[in-house]
Amino acid sequence: MTAFPLLDSLVTRARVQLAAALVLAATIIGIFSLFWGAHGTVDSLGRPLGTDFSNVWTAGWMADHGRAAEAWSWPAQHAVQKQVHHDPAIPFYPWPYPPPFLIIATLLAQLPYVAALLIWQGLTLVLALRLVRRILPGNHDAILVALGAPVTLVCLGHGQNGFLTASLLGAGMLLIDRRPWVAGILLGALVYKPQFAVLIPLLILARGNWRAFVAASATVSALCLLTLAIWGWPVWQAFLDSLPATQHVIIEAGGPGWFKIQSPFAAIRQWGGSIPLAYGVQGIVTIIAMAVAIWAARRGPMELRGAAALAAALLCTPYVLDYDYVLLGMASAFFVADALKRGWLPGERCWLAYAWIVPGVGRALTEWSAIPFNLIATLGFMALIVRRLAAARHSMSGEGPINHVLAQSL
Repeated sequence: MTAFPLLDSLVTRARVQLAAALVLAATIIGIFSLFWGAHGTVDSLGRPLGTDFSNVWTAGWMADHGRAAEAWSWPAQHAVQKQVHHDPAIPFYPWPYPPPFLIIATLLAQLPYVAALLIWQGLTLVLALRLVRRILPGNHDAILVALGAPVTLVCLGHGQNGFLTASLLGAGMLLIDRRPWVAGILLGALVYKPQFAVLIPLLILARGNWRAFVAASATVSALCLLTLAIWGWPVWQAFLDSLPATQHVIIEAGGPGWFKIQSPFAAIRQWGGSIPLAYGVQGIVTIIAMAVAIWAARRGPMELRGAAALAAALLCTPYVLDYDYVLLGMASAFFVADALKRGWLPGERCWLAYAWIVPGVGRALTEWSAIPFNLIATLGFMALIVRRLAAARHSMSGEGPINHVLAQSL
């Protein structure tokens, strides 16, 4: 415990600003270099620009050309990706999403590939940044720290949906008490990313907010019915038929590489554990994470509810990658908002700094060492939330450490 004040003292405002500015500069240079060295839609390493965006745009193109159900067929998808990128050696990126995401994919496919990628990443990044400003109003460093976060570069490089997912879940938790109908719509829209939406009904019910629950349920139903109206049952049948292959090849066999998957399940599998053992550990962690998030939803202030929900979402699925750690970045914004309001506890600044840095290097370090650095960041973050929730409960009687730290807070 005595080391915490020393480590916290290293995390100064000037150092945070410098680190964020340097990483932001590297992000701008890296993205510019990626596009500058590209040939058409393929980068200098022979990958599609935006890598994972390849399956989004291709699925949208297939839907727009009367082949929506084939988007879940790996051979058919890969054939179209080769055609789109004019490269028979292009790496394959399978389309695993539920049909509601095909609505967005089809809209994006109305634009040329590169333009669609830039608009997709630009708009969703702006949404995430606007939410950060709502969570931390008047904090002039918040946007710099968010833009300069290593996970921002990771998400941009992968053309992924982390910005959108964090925005929907974060905004839903921010608005659930003040504007429950809007919050429910936002949370219901996460049907496109069901592994991160599994705990949402529990959190809404923990708040006893039936309006948000009805709005979320109606949104899920409306999006599913819309896909049926546009493409019919075949797209749902194709999605359901694809689930066993997705589960076996991508999740249980670690198709992307265990070092890329940042879950308890993947950590056990990387260490040589069996599939049943990995599922057992994943289940235990999921239950604990849900319990913390429900505790925060019932007893915690808005800031801790948001932090707990976003962090727990990362722990409640066996399949989560480093670009999904945009959620931990948004959780950190909620956490900082609570700390600025009620004071810091020892060790929080240094752990938040670790959680900010690690998505940029965690994958490489995990491949080298088999230590799940990103997962450790999330587990430690949840531990901080538990301590802060407990401190908040005690501080109501004037005994808690938050009261003590509040008197010394910045």
